[in-house]
Amino acid sequence: MKAMIFAAGRGERMRPLTDTCPKPLLKVRGRPLIVWHILNLVRAGITEIVINHAHLGHMIEEALGNGAQFGAHITYSAEGTALETAGGIAKARHLLGDAPFLAIAGDIYCPHFDFKQTIDVLEDNDVWGNPHPADARDVAWLYLVKNPAHNAAGDFALNSFLIANEGEPRHTFSGIGVYRPSMFDAIESGQPAKLATLLREYAARGQVGGELYRGDWTDVGTVERLEALNAPFTGGIK
Repeated sequence: MKAMIFAAGRGERMRPLTDTCPKPLLKVRGRPLIVWHILNLVRAGITEIVINHAHLGHMIEEALGNGAQFGAHITYSAEGTALETAGGIAKARHLLGDAPFLAIAGDIYCPHFDFKQTIDVLEDNDVWGNPHPADARDVAWLYLVKNPAHNAAGDFALNSFLIANEGEPRHTFSGIGVYRPSMFDAIESGQPAKLATLLREYAARGQVGGELYRGDWTDVGTVERLEALNAPFTGGIK
């Protein structure tokens, strides 16, 4: 399986930090956000990684290189102007291949997420040969999390591994998902497109599966959240 890490966003809410540093290179506990992902991917045996970038993208390439220092092989999809998430995937299709791939938001912190669970998640059996609840019609498998304070209403409903746009209980999309490449056939390379819009279209058809991840997870979308993660541990955010 290949993985794509989204790293093209401008990070407006993180300014002024992101005026001189791309958001995925901001450090949490001494390590860039994107490096947490890379190390966890390699630990799971996922070493082929695609990273898209736009704002200050050269700094990402300079910091990560070809990935050899992490035991990975990194290729880059440069975007002159950020193309949003689905648009970024469409532009990088030639790097991702024809099999289902993993995609991860570059600005989340989930240090204990085990990416082994994503391998072959859209197949009838997982990598260990165990039956899996994914349906053959599923074009995507999303990992949801408990709603944080800044997204109290959630994004999707989850019921028996089926994701829907309406209903209860509702949870927040973690920014981690596995996708079939065919999902992006209708998006022209180089055109901006939002992944959320596409997911809602397929969810309305009953073609998106998912599950709830209960481990540590933070959307590092503001300076305040970054500071909270880097504050000395006092029993709060881990």
